[in-house]
Amino acid sequence: MEEGGRNRTPLDRIKSELQEGIRLAKCRKCGCMKETLESLKDSLSSFSVEGVSDLIKNIEQWINEMEPIKYACLGCNYCFPAVAMNIFNQSFLEIASQSLSCAFEIRSQSWPPVPGEYFAFCDGANCPVAVSTLASPELAEKLAISRPKELCIVGKTETENIGIDKVIKNIITNPTIRVLLLVGKDPDGHHSGRTLLALWENGVDGNMRVVGSPGKRPVLRNVTIEELEIFRKQVKVVDMIGCVDEKEIFEKIKELSQEVIASNSCGDSCGECMEKIGPLQILTAQVIQAQEPDKVEMDKAGYFVIIPHPDKKIITVEHYSYDNKLLRIIEGKDARSIYWTIIKNGWVTQLTHAAYLGKELMKAELSIKLGFKYVQDGG
Repeated sequence: MEEGGRNRTPLDRIKSELQEGIRLAKCRKCGCMKETLESLKDSLSSFSVEGVSDLIKNIEQWINEMEPIKYACLGCNYCFPAVAMNIFNQSFLEIASQSLSCAFEIRSQSWPPVPGEYFAFCDGANCPVAVSTLASPELAEKLAISRPKELCIVGKTETENIGIDKVIKNIITNPTIRVLLLVGKDPDGHHSGRTLLALWENGVDGNMRVVGSPGKRPVLRNVTIEELEIFRKQVKVVDMIGCVDEKEIFEKIKELSQEVIASNSCGDSCGECMEKIGPLQILTAQVIQAQEPDKVEMDKAGYFVIIPHPDKKIITVEHYSYDNKLLRIIEGKDARSIYWTIIKNGWVTQLTHAAYLGKELMKAELSIKLGFKYVQDGG
């Protein structure tokens, strides 16, 4: 390798990033990696430069090494396919505009305003359909990966109160959306799908309870009456609850989009809708910026060393006093059972230490599930 890698070509750097990523089990199951490989293959096939044919062959091989997709994107601190795509976009501006970056990073700076487990793709008036997969998050990931062009946003809605509050705010802040399609499993007890249908048909009573909802607590506390009424006027809620067949859902999305276009409810630019519906000042909570701690207090109960054992699929936690005496060893199969045992027995006394422990135990659990090396943070 040349000193510091500075003399490597952009294609070499792209290859290096993808090669590192494909070695990881988590990347081979990630929709972000799959889309990046396919997008680069398509873009580079019409590009003539030294070394491109070799890279295409590598990409084809890596596509074959991909495993069934289990998640759309893990949001890793260092994402190999995202870095590779950034190198491509910066180095080959003449063809970068013809390619797609990781689909799960494509979202407006200001929309959707409420964060959550959504995949947003808004391209303007030609994608008027929002889809809620209710209690089927894996279905949302599959639809996002395939992404029909008429789809504006897709995600789960598992609760009949806060979950619906978020759906309302994200829809009314985008007048492009004219249809909300409900698919997937309706969660037992919550019945978020049936609650959305009842909300659209009946509204709420004086206590903000959705009229006719079968849910346990269908009370909306984070939206206003004005926001509710805009939602009910803006969209048509369509019932396909229980359907998990992707092909059938895609056909319905296309059909609903054609209905919107035929009705000319949004025209060519959605300008008329935007004039009627927005701009909106939605009800929001105060946002407080997190800060680094000004001092760290040591937990008098001691400290922990976390050791995952991928071969046994267990995690052991060694508990030491501050004179380095081993007090006990806690063993478990998942983060939750271990930190619950530690907290229940009073082996952690500081809230900051408990938060740190939960974070590190979850990292250790994910390292076993996804196949990456766990390194404990110094805290």
